[in-house]
Amino acid sequence: MKKWQTYLILVFIMLIWGFNVPALKTLVSEFTPVTITSLRIFTAGITVFIILGIMGKIRKPTAKELLFIMSGGLLNVVSHHYFLSVGLTGTSSTNGGLILGTGPLLTALMATIILRNRPTVIKVIGFLSGSIGVAIIVLSGGEGIGGLKMGDLYIFISIFSQALSFIIISRAAKTLDPRLLTGYMLVFGSIVLFMISLFTEPGGLRQLGDAPASIWVLFFASAIMATAVGHMVYNHSIGKIGAAETSIFLNLNTFFSLVGASLFLGEAVTYYHLIGLVFIVLGVVCGSGTLEELVMRKKQKRYLERKQNHQL
Repeated sequence: MKKWQTYLILVFIMLIWGFNVPALKTLVSEFTPVTITSLRIFTAGITVFIILGIMGKIRKPTAKELLFIMSGGLLNVVSHHYFLSVGLTGTSSTNGGLILGTGPLLTALMATIILRNRPTVIKVIGFLSGSIGVAIIVLSGGEGIGGLKMGDLYIFISIFSQALSFIIISRAAKTLDPRLLTGYMLVFGSIVLFMISLFTEPGGLRQLGDAPASIWVLFFASAIMATAVGHMVYNHSIGKIGAAETSIFLNLNTFFSLVGASLFLGEAVTYYHLIGLVFIVLGVVCGSGTLEELVMRKKQKRYLERKQNHQL
């Protein structure tokens, strides 16, 4: 698959993840957050194994790969989702959005430190531009940054855990299919989350029978499309184009979630959001390496044309 095809697929996944935000808000309002999150992720993990079983991609992991699965599951599933759900209850949406928007920068920074993968100047501009776009969008709510709270720390731990997990996924992808890695991580992480929910939300399971059928349709749509298919494709892309380049597309989540909130929850989208979108698109084009690839292709084309003219 060519890079531009991977980029288009990633944009589509970001659209699904963005629209998944209002769906998650609805689910959390109906159920206790950690309990329903663990069940949703477990459903997603089973879905991944069904898909991979049909594809004939399932195999037992080696001891080293099992270590990647456990560490990735604890970071990408348990820590990220737990601290995110708890953190958002203790801080403003503006602070939370700004901190979550640092994900691509954190991933690029850790890729530089851990993988010794130094980003180019254009990619750095892309990371900064994307972060500015996210900041414009979340600050347009007019709440202000305000003082830091414990919830801010929880959300930072959440996004830091996810960013670090992307580095682990990129390393594990050298020997283990990222899609299979996704399935193992989702099942393992969901079991740990469910055990946590038994202590933190002892009455969570009793609420499940009171929800209408429409909520369960939303539950399975979120679990299968956003979590199962979305994470399979995203983690597979990490193995193809790298953790830093893939993470830059996460900036699109902010805008698509606003579009989803406008369509499904009736929230207003202002011109600040459109300005933020311009910075986000610029960030994706620069940070993903698309601009560099276009420049390189033009240089190669000019070189070949000059070479052919010289031979003539």
